[in-house]
Amino acid sequence: MEVIRDNQKIKIITYLESKEDATIFKHFKGQEYKIVAVAKDSENLEEKIIYRGEYEDNPLWIRSYEDFFSEVDHEKYPEIKQKYRFEIKEKI
Repeated sequence: MEVIRDNQKIKIITYLESKEDATIFKHFKGQEYKIVAVAKDSENLEEKIIYRGEYEDNPLWIRSYEDFFSEVDHEKYPEIKQKYRFEIKEKI
């Protein structure tokens, strides 16, 4: 899967492609997640991101593609420095 962010193509490895090498995302509130898959809503064909928390009981979440890759609402969260709702965590 590829995403364009800041005019650059970014390759993302999903959990289904590789559990060990899946791209880790950091939510602006601090938790870490991996994208499991991209799915389509059967009612309107909108793309949805299915993602998995990398904490506690590894909950599964679903969010619209557009919302997952959106910027943080800095009017609502002025103290947040992170630009995007979910940013790729750099591998060490």
